[in-house]
Amino acid sequence: MKRLFSWNIVAPVSVIILILAVWQLAASLFDIPSWMLPSPVQIVEEGMQIYPRVLDHSLSTVLIALGGFAIGASVGIILAVGLHLIPQVRQAVYPLMVLSQNIPIIALAPLLVLWFGFGALPKILIITLVCFFPIAVSLIDGFRQTNPALLNYMRMIGANRRQIFFKLEWPSALPYFFSGLKISATYSVMGAVIAEWLGAQKGLGVFMTVASSAFRTDQVFVSIFAIMLISMILFGFILLLEKWMIPWNTETKGSERDDG
Repeated sequence: MKRLFSWNIVAPVSVIILILAVWQLAASLFDIPSWMLPSPVQIVEEGMQIYPRVLDHSLSTVLIALGGFAIGASVGIILAVGLHLIPQVRQAVYPLMVLSQNIPIIALAPLLVLWFGFGALPKILIITLVCFFPIAVSLIDGFRQTNPALLNYMRMIGANRRQIFFKLEWPSALPYFFSGLKISATYSVMGAVIAEWLGAQKGLGVFMTVASSAFRTDQVFVSIFAIMLISMILFGFILLLEKWMIPWNTETKGSERDDG
């Protein structure tokens, strides 16, 4: 297990180092202009110089992303539970959920700004729209995967609908819930950046737009790496939360890998 865990860390880190080395070598050999493709060394140097500014913009993006993510997760849970408990409503609402994800965010965002102004509300709505769907769909699928034998047993011993849901269906759906939560966490950062493109005074989306307009490609890459770092931190936090809340699921996965 420890050997496998070490390889799971070493393998991606090695690939990243290899990509950065090839990138640095190509930028040096072909003398690529920095405004077109800066080398990793140039990006790191620029990042160290503008670190306070990037941190300030990053904090703004994190706050808006966490707010939208929390609301999106709540909406996703409420929808999933409601559609599961009331199948008649699911048949009517589920197609609308799918259609909501076919609306281009870049087209919807200007309308939200027009309707609700340049405050936080349109940004929260964009992130909510991006985040709720993976959670709702994952939870609904999780409820459907409840063990039918256990379900029949609970009915036989006289368990009511509330007991069946909280004692069996909800715990069974938790692994699926966390899968959707991890997807939505990364989407929330992307949604926050898109929202900031359309009207904000601070944030990585604003910083990236200004840097791109000034042909400061190195600063654009700094903001991209900051976005990736934030997404990875959120993803890692949810992984830890998953291990804490459903340790039996992570232990099962680990034993399956060891057996393989």
